[in-house]
Amino acid sequence: MKFRPLHDRVLLRRVEQEAKTAGGIIIPDTAQEKPIEGEIVAVGTGNVNDNGDVRPLDVKSGDRVIFSKWAGTEVMIDGEELMVMKESDLIGIIAA
Repeated sequence: MKFRPLHDRVLLRRVEQEAKTAGGIIIPDTAQEKPIEGEIVAVGTGNVNDNGDVRPLDVKSGDRVIFSKWAGTEVMIDGEELMVMKESDLIGIIAA
């Protein structure tokens, strides 16, 4: 992949949610919401503050995260649908 996010942005892949409830009911595609969980694919260099210092991002490639429902921009890279968003749009990291 030849894409590197700039500054405080991250590139992530959505993680698909289970299409079946705990009770065994299958949820049709039309009723499912887009997942708000993803895996970080690439990160930018960091946030530049007012002094010109670069603060590295808190996430790294491979981290599983939860992000805001309306966050990010969907992009197509190498035939795969990914998302680019600011680190501030991430809600948290899911511990393994």
